[in-house]
Amino acid sequence: MKIAIDIRNIGKQRTGSEVVVLELTKRLLALDRENDYLLLTDTDNSEVLANIRRDLNLKDKKNFQLLSLKAKNKFVWSAWTMPKFFLKNKVDIFHTEYILPLFIPKKTKVVTHIHDVSFKVYREFILKKDLIFLDILIPRSIKRSDKIIAVSRFTKDEIVKYYKIEPEKIEVVFNSINLEQETVSDEHRQKIIEKYALPEKFILYLGTLQPRKNIPTLIEAYAKIRSRIPEVKLVLAGNPQAHNFDQKISEAVKRNNLEKEVFFIGYVDTPDKAIVYQATEVFVFPSFYEGFGIPVLEAISQEVAVLVSDIGPHREILGEGNFYFPPGEVDILADKLYTVCVNQDEQKRLSRAGLERVNLFSWEKSAQQMLNIFNSFNQKNSL
Repeated sequence: MKIAIDIRNIGKQRTGSEVVVLELTKRLLALDRENDYLLLTDTDNSEVLANIRRDLNLKDKKNFQLLSLKAKNKFVWSAWTMPKFFLKNKVDIFHTEYILPLFIPKKTKVVTHIHDVSFKVYREFILKKDLIFLDILIPRSIKRSDKIIAVSRFTKDEIVKYYKIEPEKIEVVFNSINLEQETVSDEHRQKIIEKYALPEKFILYLGTLQPRKNIPTLIEAYAKIRSRIPEVKLVLAGNPQAHNFDQKISEAVKRNNLEKEVFFIGYVDTPDKAIVYQATEVFVFPSFYEGFGIPVLEAISQEVAVLVSDIGPHREILGEGNFYFPPGEVDILADKLYTVCVNQDEQKRLSRAGLERVNLFSWEKSAQQMLNIFNSFNQKNSL
């Protein structure tokens, strides 16, 4: 079969969604030598393309083509670039995220990844122009798709709830992690710490800085305890220039006079993540809403104590334990933060409990699930 995969997110610093596309595509190409893959990107930048080839381990692969399909923006891609591509190329299966092109041949099977439906639940956090776009095109994508991929059981239930489709159309394919516990020299570790100007002791958040991530609650909780642990700072890792930045983050910092205590370190490159996680006292993920929560899994893989909001996807990752706090409860989070920062035994308990969950998730297992889904279309056609 010819399988086309939309890999536009690779190289775009989109955190979770970029990791998913990169890791699943890389593992699929490693597993599958029978089918042919068309890897579709919207850049012709030679450096970015070289990085994509490196990150996907394409050097020794034969059954792929890396195709640059230029488009001014995502609207042009959907309305013109991809329809033109489908008219010129026979494609058996097309795999993308969320929004489908305006034209896909009827014979082409469509597999659509949906990471979450936060735009249906927390509509106040989404720009109005984005809501219009999503409200029109997501139902169309779900209807046209032959299979929907949900990244957690929670997300599957949410898709069924909000779009009233049959559960059998949705497959749960869990996300995983691409970080390993590496032994690095003290010199290299110090180089990474200096690269991001990390303080000696800190609480860490890593992810996008969107409103649904609930970062102002973390800032308010930290403000309540900073006088008791003045040596511990708060580090926020994410791109403040990215789409839909939560302006309340800046307001919370200023309101609590935390300009010297809160460090904005920007996007953390994947090769540096493990060291950044390992350097922290505790990792906090306070989201109101998630589809999965890859940074939580990344943190526990590095034997880091984590505190997370008590929402469904986090419980799918961590199971039972003392990790949780209600997403809107500043005082409860403040108490938990203080305890973890001053109590080494509690840090170790949380890190050990988290580490026990890591092996439940594997990109190899998830890629095999994806390949089984792709091959199932071929089997149906042969009957």
